[in-house]
Formats: sequence, C-alpha cells, structure tokens
Amino acid sequence: MADTAAVLADLRAEGDALDDLLTDVDEAGWRTLTPADGWTVAHQIAHLHWTDHVAALTAAGSAGDEDAAAAFDAVIAEALADPAGFVDAAAADLAGEQPSTLLARWRLGRSQLLTVLPDVPAGTRIRWFGPPMSATSMATARLMETWAHGQDVADALGVPREPTARLRHVAHLGVRTREFAFSLRGRPAPAAPVRVALTAPDGSEWTWGPDDADQQVSGPALDFCLLVTQRVHRDDTALVARGGDAEEWLTIAQAFAGAPGSGRAPRTETAGTAGPAETAGTAP
Repeated sequence: MADTAAVLADLRAEGDALDDLLTDVDEAGWRTLTPADGWTVAHQIAHLHWTDHVAALTAAGSAGDEDAAAAFDAVIAEALADPAGFVDAAAADLAGEQPSTLLARWRLGRSQLLTVLPDVPAGTRIRWFGPPMSATSMATARLMETWAHGQDVADALGVPREPTARLRHVAHLGVRTREFAFSLRGRPAPAAPVRVALTAPDGSEWTWGPDDADQQVSGPALDFCLLVTQRVHRDDTALVARGGDAEEWLTIAQAFAGAPGSGRAPRTETAGTAGPAETAGTAP
C-alpha cells in the first residue's frame, strides 16, 4: 500500500501525537486507569516502549546485528516460558517507574526503531512473535499499536482526538487480517471476497476488495479502526455489513496477534471491559 519511508513518516507522526498528549500529564494522570482492565496510562506507555524496543532489536538483527538477534532470541525464550502473561508482565515491570523516566524510555525506544527499520534489506522478513514480516509491515504494525494504545490513553484522560489520514494504515491492516481473525478461533475464513468501503476523515472513500462482491462492509474509517483493534463494541459503531460473512467478520475482527480478544463491552453495559487483549504485534 505504501513504501517503507512513507509508513515510517506516519509512524513518527503518530508517536509524536501521543507524545504531545502526554506532555502536561501529572503523576496522578499517569496512574489513571484506562479502558483496558487493570492498565493505567503508565502501563500503556510501558507496553509501547517494551514493544518498540523489542521490535528495534529484531529489526537490527535482520539488518545484520548478531548481538541484537541474540537479544531477541532471549526475549522469545522468555515469552515461550509464559505465553499468556509475558505482555502484562513486561508492562507491569516498567509501569512503576517515574513518569519522566518512562516517557524518556519510550521516546528513546521509538527513535531507535525509526532509525533501524530503514536498514533492513529489501525483501528481508523480520522475525516476530507471529509470522515474520517486512520492514513496511513492521512499521504498520507499530503504527497500529501506537494509535490503539493512544486511544486508550486519550479515553482515560478524557481528551478527544481528531482522526487523521494515518488511519488508513490501521484500516488496511484490519482488512488484511480478516482470515487471521477466523483462524485464531479455529475456523476457516469464508471464501467469498468482501468489499470494504470506508469514509475517511476528510470525507473521501477508502476501498478494498472487488466492487461487485456480495459481502460488503461500509461506514466510518474511525469506527472500523476502533473495531479491528477491539477498542469499541460492534454495536457501538455505525458500520454496515451486507451479507452474513461480512457481519460475522465484524464480530470477531482482530488486527493484532495473540489469543482471541474478547473486545470491549457495549457502552450500554457497565460491567467490565476487556483487558489489553494483544501481544506485541500483528499478523502480516
């Protein structure tokens, strides 16, 4: 969809936008609970830092740094020892730091990632917790996570965010992971293609799939991105599905790797929310 340099520029912009949101947040703000069960604002940034750091390690390894490759091997070993809890554990380990220290760590980690990804040779697949991916896909995955966790932070702080054209990367990933979402639940994806037509923030239309597909999804790009990152319940979107396969997909859509997420409860319900529900990455 886009070359690596363009995605990296958008990844930098997405990180800068979240950084700006955090600039004047005090200690109490950092300890505010977010919609992800048990996670504070600090946990969200700790998770982003850890994942950016690990992504930089594996990218550097793919670019020829043997020490970085060995360090990523060690991370994989730790993850295999606790596959259900390593994401939460990593976030918890860092979330207790002073906010200024944690913010500095996150800034350094994302800077390192932005520096090393262009060094990955074209055609090289970067090792990850799920299937290996290209540098462009890695940058897209990091943008998706930065945006999604940024939404959690914004919701916790009560700060509205204006949707941008960068959502197209998140939407693209959401479309590409349709089969992945079904496979996570041990089900084959329906064979019929799906036409996805989303209204972009500027009013233009973003489309995927054949024009004449019987199965169709349409609606606001923001709602679609919130849904595929499991930041909103299906019932709380303005998305329209035509066809049973399309509707079924929207009930299980998941653009990130890891165990099937339970998603968020409808706004009309008051009991509980889903947990962080994602590991450090996404299917290609």
